[in-house]
Amino acid sequence: METPSFRVERMYRIGGEAPTKAFADVSVDGALMVKGLRVVKGSKGLFVGMPRKPGKDGSWYDTVRPLTKEARASLVSTVLEAFNRNDTEGAVAQEAGVGRDG
Repeated sequence: METPSFRVERMYRIGGEAPTKAFADVSVDGALMVKGLRVVKGSKGLFVGMPRKPGKDGSWYDTVRPLTKEARASLVSTVLEAFNRNDTEGAVAQEAGVGRDG
């Protein structure tokens, strides 16, 4: 199985001291959009959290999951590189709440 190509289409940065630093929307092979990946500052540095929803039991469940280690590594690398560059290589980068239309 080939590793899909990922591209950050939008990066919504969040200021302040909260652990969540940004939300990202990522296209997969130019054919599918995944919205709501999170860039989070944890005790071991930045990581990428998958979109998730609360279950009826009060726990949170990922709604998107890479199927291979290679796909996960590529996705995480793409999102963190865009976050660290302060842009999204031609894609829309916005501060949270500024010009956000959904």
